[in-house]
Amino acid sequence: MLALCAAAAAASMGLAACSGGGSSGSVNSASGAFGAVPAASGKAVAGTITWAEPPGSAPTWILPIVPGADYTVYSTDDFSYESWRPLYWTQSGVSPTIDQALSLAYLPTYTNGDKTVTVRLKTGYKWNDGQPVTSKDALFYLDELRAAVRESAANWGQYSPGVGMPDQVVSASTPDATTLVLNLNKPVNPIWFTENNLALIEPMPVHAWAKASANGPILDFTTPANATKIYNFLAAASGSTGTYATNPLWQVVDGPYRLTAFNNTTGAYTMAPNPTYGGPKSAVIPTLQAVPYTSDTAEFNAVLSKSIDIGYMPLTDMPQLARVKAAGYHVFGYPDWGYTYVNYNFADKTGDFNNIINQLYVRQALAHLEDEDGYIHAFFHGAGGLAYGPVPAVPVSPYSPANALTNPYPFSVSAAASLLKSHGWHVVPGGVSTCARPGTGSGECGSGIPAGTKLAFNLIYANDPAIYGEMLTAWASDAKKVGIAITLQSETFNQVVNVADDPGSPKTIDQWATSDFGGFTDEPYPTTFSEFNTGGTDNGGFYNNAEANKLINASVSGSSPDAVKAEASYLTQQQPSLFQPNADDVIVWKDDVSGQPAAIQAMTQYYLNTELMYLTK
Repeated sequence: MLALCAAAAAASMGLAACSGGGSSGSVNSASGAFGAVPAASGKAVAGTITWAEPPGSAPTWILPIVPGADYTVYSTDDFSYESWRPLYWTQSGVSPTIDQALSLAYLPTYTNGDKTVTVRLKTGYKWNDGQPVTSKDALFYLDELRAAVRESAANWGQYSPGVGMPDQVVSASTPDATTLVLNLNKPVNPIWFTENNLALIEPMPVHAWAKASANGPILDFTTPANATKIYNFLAAASGSTGTYATNPLWQVVDGPYRLTAFNNTTGAYTMAPNPTYGGPKSAVIPTLQAVPYTSDTAEFNAVLSKSIDIGYMPLTDMPQLARVKAAGYHVFGYPDWGYTYVNYNFADKTGDFNNIINQLYVRQALAHLEDEDGYIHAFFHGAGGLAYGPVPAVPVSPYSPANALTNPYPFSVSAAASLLKSHGWHVVPGGVSTCARPGTGSGECGSGIPAGTKLAFNLIYANDPAIYGEMLTAWASDAKKVGIAITLQSETFNQVVNVADDPGSPKTIDQWATSDFGGFTDEPYPTTFSEFNTGGTDNGGFYNNAEANKLINASVSGSSPDAVKAEASYLTQQQPSLFQPNADDVIVWKDDVSGQPAAIQAMTQYYLNTELMYLTK
């Protein structure tokens, strides 16, 4: 999973599953695509493609080892990856799977009981100064990553102490220029380790970066003391945003682009094509110019005035789809790979909420009160998709369990009422239901719920985007029909995550029962390790379930390729949170921009592959 701040950035455009339909823009919430991407056409010509940066998305870090405070899709997928490519490219159009053609390495092999990993790099990639990209450059990343987290866990947004990289790597070697061998401290799930760990390695140029000062000598980075000096030098340079386009460090690249201009006030930047790039590319790679906008309104006005080549449609503007097409744009929407949710606080003792929410039937009743289809049509203007658990139905993934595709708890006020009545609650439609039959037997309310306990709790939610408040207001209204009183509290995103969703701050445990800050963008292999395992670093609701822990652990350390599907299926059934429908990310691009359809589709997943696009006459 991406760090929480990444989810926040992504949430500004909507993290979610999408809808289906033809090029007319009609929508079917279950299928998966809004509009269509035409085949590449026209003759490529030189020029600049302008791309709209959403509000608040300016890159704030350039070194490929990104701290948690800066770990967003905008600092990584849309910025760092343009200049320094990872070993494995984990996006194929809208599918969260490895694209072998765009990867720097062949798929790894696992031996020694899944404790030894061998990675073989391709030979066609080189740095733009002529030096080859080697296994030593990949090892350099790993050793600097270790130096970074040794200083502070906050120095890498993907760090989970003791799990994955770098902690599980006990030794590493480079027997030749194209081979990297990692020895691990215990068996791992090969799919998890490949897609969620190895795929994060961005080889870095040893010959240009392994030094402790601008004019210092190249150091042996495999010595821990040297690795620390090198990391501190590179991190300090990365913190100097005003020098991004002028610092010689950042001019040595192996990706399709090299940074030529960066405005550290607005976030605007320009990248020139790297003529030595060894990966797939169009016949004429365009220059890339990122144009920042201070609001969605300003960006949408730029689209209507045709002053941006590639932009997006805010959900509130979906009714103006015809105007966008008339202005000469194609339109395509799809969900980001991830999930949004209302987080339940299993530790909040206010009104015995911890004991109430610990009852599966209560969580099932709350799920029955969520009208996902209705929300999509009323609040998303049709541009959204259904999602019932941590793995949504779309994007299509090999890890989708059956109950990700068909709602296990379809919208039904009467079903919710029946669940409560059959478990000892006196249901008062329009009022507040109370526990009439306390106890742990059949037909009773459950452990720790005294007689007279009220079904009433608060919900703190982020006030931007507005669709959160719209969905939650509708949910609370339907909950009231079975006597569940939900008090809504609108706050800024920062306030929500400061008060709620912070497992490191137990002082606020009894200040919130439920919260909604948005959600998470998944890694390709969608384990919920850190979110729903006991003690997980992102388990802000303090969920604690032995079977979930077992399944999550199997997803990370077992050998079964179906482990994560079993995990997702169980969590969808258990509803540790209220999983919400996901809004589409709707991309627009001018008629004179063409290229590989998969590259255009991937923009809905925050991957920017303009090297596979081109301008036409």
